Amino acid sequence: MTIREETEELELKTLSEYASFSRYSKGRDIPEKECDIRTCYQRDRDRIIHCKAFRRMKHKTQVFLAPAGDHYRTRLTHTLEVSQIARTIAKALRLNEELTEAIALGHDLGHTPFGHAGESALNDVCEDGFTHFEQSIRVVELLEKKGEGLNLTKEVRDGIVNHRTSGRPSTMEGKIVRISDKMAYINHDIDDAIRGHILTEKDLPKEYTQILGHSKKERLNNMITDIVFQSKDKPDIIMSDDISSAMTGLRRFMFENVYSNPVAKGEEKKVKTMLKTLYTYYLEHLEQMPEEYLPLIREKNQKVQRVVCDYIAGMSDQYSVSKFEELFVPNFWKL
Repeated sequence: MTIREETEELELKTLSEYASFSRYSKGRDIPEKECDIRTCYQRDRDRIIHCKAFRRMKHKTQVFLAPAGDHYRTRLTHTLEVSQIARTIAKALRLNEELTEAIALGHDLGHTPFGHAGESALNDVCEDGFTHFEQSIRVVELLEKKGEGLNLTKEVRDGIVNHRTSGRPSTMEGKIVRISDKMAYINHDIDDAIRGHILTEKDLPKEYTQILGHSKKERLNNMITDIVFQSKDKPDIIMSDDISSAMTGLRRFMFENVYSNPVAKGEEKKVKTMLKTLYTYYLEHLEQMPEEYLPLIREKNQKVQRVVCDYIAGMSDQYSVSKFEELFVPNFWKL
């Protein structure tokens, strides 16, 4: 018996009846020989961590565009916080931690430079529309490894595409990531907004903080604890009504006071103009995109507009600015 098979046996003996067992995964689109050591979900986690799109997230905006400081969240640190929260819940409920972690680490791989401002810009110009959760699936199924994709299991891909608020994950682990994503960004965005002097802890509505807590630590602890005890031995991931209502109210407060705040979002018009200009340029100059994108058009029969969006969506904040400057900002002549 291999180490992987021993691990699969251990899962069957120790995990909840509602867990997704590695041995019974629905598998991959392209069958592969199993690893002697790692389960299928462990392999998916490792593939995500080692892919290029994962590394690029360290230079992509979470909420604050080009913040002056090293302590504001990026798309990568957000992803790691989601993973930590989700694994805590999964472990407490005896669900599959490796599947949970793989979904969490991959859920935002398709995010654009400059966060939702970039997503909105590409949605405006791409004829088929653009959403980051669909792009995340496109990254792992097609764009990584020069058009081969990562060949992840169906459970991981289901969790990635269904992590949005309106998503309906088919696994308990996917449901954990879906709610952990919201818990993470609500609380760390409050933390960043306080650091950026956009609001203070006292500005948060008392009707919500009296229930959830008066600090990031308290709020996360109360939310996680509530989910664990409400969901224990049940086939769903749920919150109590008061905690759920308070979290929804706090999320609404953040949309009204931070996500649309001119201090945090003042540069968004420039971002959208820049990315739309890059899109138009590369649509007319396909040969100037990296070589790995051209076979997607010639060999994979992908639409030109979609592939141009793929290239721009994959850019980091800094790279998109540097390409814009290179193409549209004149250099001063030097002797």
